[in-house]
This record gives sequence, structure tokens and C-alpha cells, in this order.
Amino acid sequence: MHISSGRWLYGLFLALITALLWGVLPIKLKEVLQVMDPVTVTWYRLLVSGSILLAYLAASRGLPRFRPLGRKGGWLLALAIAGLTANYVLYLMGLNLLSPGTTQLVIQVAPILLLISSLFVFRERFSFAQGIGLTVLLCGFALFFNQRLSELLTSLTDYTAGVLIVLLAAFVWAFYGLAQKQLLTVWNSLQVMMVIYLACALLLTPWAQPQQVFELSSLQAWLLFACCLNTLVAYGAFAEALAHWEASRVSATLAITPLVTFGSVALAATWWPEHVQPEQINWIAYGGAALVVLGSALTALGPSLMTSLRARRARLAAQL
Repeated sequence: MHISSGRWLYGLFLALITALLWGVLPIKLKEVLQVMDPVTVTWYRLLVSGSILLAYLAASRGLPRFRPLGRKGGWLLALAIAGLTANYVLYLMGLNLLSPGTTQLVIQVAPILLLISSLFVFRERFSFAQGIGLTVLLCGFALFFNQRLSELLTSLTDYTAGVLIVLLAAFVWAFYGLAQKQLLTVWNSLQVMMVIYLACALLLTPWAQPQQVFELSSLQAWLLFACCLNTLVAYGAFAEALAHWEASRVSATLAITPLVTFGSVALAATWWPEHVQPEQINWIAYGGAALVVLGSALTALGPSLMTSLRARRARLAAQL
């Protein structure tokens, strides 16, 4: 079993870096999507990230061997490839129809779906604190969509379609997460991501239109390159954070990602109004977003909170 190094302050710093990178990502993607289609953007992101990992692993003699996977591992790899490909493309399709903040908030459903799936697949426990966190998260979503709740429930507008598409992206990501969790018993995280990134890029090649890159402005081209590096750097910081801090606390820190997006949109809309539009939501919706973040954090910290509570009760009982 992995034991964190105890350098919690360094782990917190890395987790915050990850949240920052993931928080600003949809803003950059939104600008690139004005010219390029979602499939092509995804193809470039996966190809660049996978190629960098391939070069690194080849230089360090850490390329993965496929024989240890076996038939079961092969099916898990195929599931992970299909899940991540669908997630990336569907997320961008939803982002095309929604604002960056709304998209980032809705995708918060993904880790919750992974948690629920793990209850059945890996027989993991669901604590009372996690139940409270899930309830808070659902209440937060209801408040966030307060201005457009009737639209979501009664009509299929572009907004409704965007929310449904991002929910579908979260759903397929859960399948990817389950498959990747099993693959990590055979390969390390860099090997898993290299194979999946390059395989996903190969899968999308027939539908990608690489020549669209020549239609980008210089700003959009730099933003595309930044998007390609974002996943790689953010994932590296995330993996390193797990080496120095407990996974539950890293996950709880990453729950602030939607707030980073909302804050970044507000700043960018002030500094570059010709490129970024402000979020069209009221203060009730902002309060709902905060509740979604709180609910996500409680769900991630649920097991740790229950363990601490039991330990405290045991100490009190021993003193009596």
C-alpha cells in the first residue's frame, strides 16, 4: 500500500497548481473552438501529450510491455481508450454550447459517478459523511441552475443539450476511471497515459482535420499548444501531489476547480472582453456553485472524516 511522504505543504501546492491548470483550461479551449472542431482539438491534445510521454519513456527505457496485460488487460485498455476518447470529444462538444464555468461545474459529476461505480465494482464503502456531501452537491446544482431549471426540464434547447452532453462526458469518464484503476496494477501512470493518449489519437485520426491549425490566429495557435501541454503538466502535478499527500485531501482540493474557472472567466472578461464573455448567472447560482464544491470536497473527505471521528470517540472512551 502506498504511503504519502508527509510533505503535505508541497502536496497542497501541487494540488493547487493542478486545480489552477484545469480551471483555466476550458477558457483556452473555448477560444480555440471558434476555429477548430472538437475532434481535431482533441486529436492535437492527445497526439502532442502522448508523443512527449513516448519520447520521455523511450529515453528513460520505461516503455510498457503489453504481454503482462493478458486478455483481460487488453479489454480494460480498450475500455479506457474508448472512455477517454468519448470524454474528451463530448466535453468539447458541450463546451461549444455552454460557458466555461457551467461546463466545469457540470463535469464535477464525473468523480461522483466514479465513486458510485466503485461501490459496485470494487465493493468500496459509502460513508455517512459522503452521503451528506452528495446531498449538498445535488442541492448546489439545483441552486446553480435556478435561472434555467424550467428550461432544462421542459425543452431541448442548446443549453439543455450542452448540459446533457457534458453529463454524458462525465458518465463515460467513470468507465475510463474504473478501467485505468485496474491498469495501474500492471503499468505505472505514465505508461498507462502514454498508451491511452496515442491510441485515442489514432482512433480519432480518420475524423481529424489537422489542416485547421493553419486557420488559427497566432493567439489561438499558442492557446492550442498550451492546451496540449496543460493535460500533461496538470496530470504530472496531480500524480506528484498524491505522492506527498493523502488522495482524499488532494481530491478535496481539486474540488475548487470550478471556482477557479469562474474567477478566471471574471478576470479574463475584464481584461480581454473581445475574447471572453462573462458568466450570465445570478448570485444564487454562484452560491450553488460554492455548494457543489463543498459537496464534492465532503464526498472526497468522507472516509477520512469518519475514520477521524471513530478515532476521537475511541480516545474519549479510553479516557472514561
